[in-house]
Amino acid sequence: MTLHTWWLFFTAVFLLSATPGPNMLHVLGRSVRFGLRGSLAAMAGCLSAVLLVLLASAAGLSAVLLASPRLFDALRYAGVAYLIFLGVQAWRGAEAPIRVGTAGAPPVRPSSGRLVRDGFLIGASNPKLLLFAGAFFPQFVDAGLPQGPQFAILVATFAAAEMFWYGVYALSGARLAATLTRPGLKRLFDRATGAIFIGFGAVLLGTRP
Repeated sequence: MTLHTWWLFFTAVFLLSATPGPNMLHVLGRSVRFGLRGSLAAMAGCLSAVLLVLLASAAGLSAVLLASPRLFDALRYAGVAYLIFLGVQAWRGAEAPIRVGTAGAPPVRPSSGRLVRDGFLIGASNPKLLLFAGAFFPQFVDAGLPQGPQFAILVATFAAAEMFWYGVYALSGARLAATLTRPGLKRLFDRATGAIFIGFGAVLLGTRP
């Protein structure tokens, strides 16, 4: 892999990671509700899902799944259902990854295991990650060179870009929490994030391999 190829990949994934998506919105919401400490476990869960899919791509498993429309559709429908479920929960202000705590009564932070699990489910419920891993990711691998080291560099680069933006969104959420103590603003935040999650689900419904 040449330095030029790596720079192209880094630029692409850095901009892609910066774009608000389910993972970033989840990290933002966990930070708003439970602070930076709570968002760290969410980051670990989201990143675990990303790394698992990228490693599956390196092993050729993503290509197999993308070549099987029925399997891809099953995953897509499950992802759509989960994102819409989160959106409805958020819109109603129910207990969900993006609900804001009430002023004067900090919400009880779930266990780290639950926060990691929720983050993992958010990351794994996005079939677009499979499209990226199966179609875009391998294009930066030189078939004439050992593939293991190249995949390792690309995965590490993607993970670093993701973690950078996780940190940016988490810090933003921590600052945003101070302004969401008013019930009206809290309701607006819940409904806005709920609508965004539902929108993500609608977009994924039309995703095709």
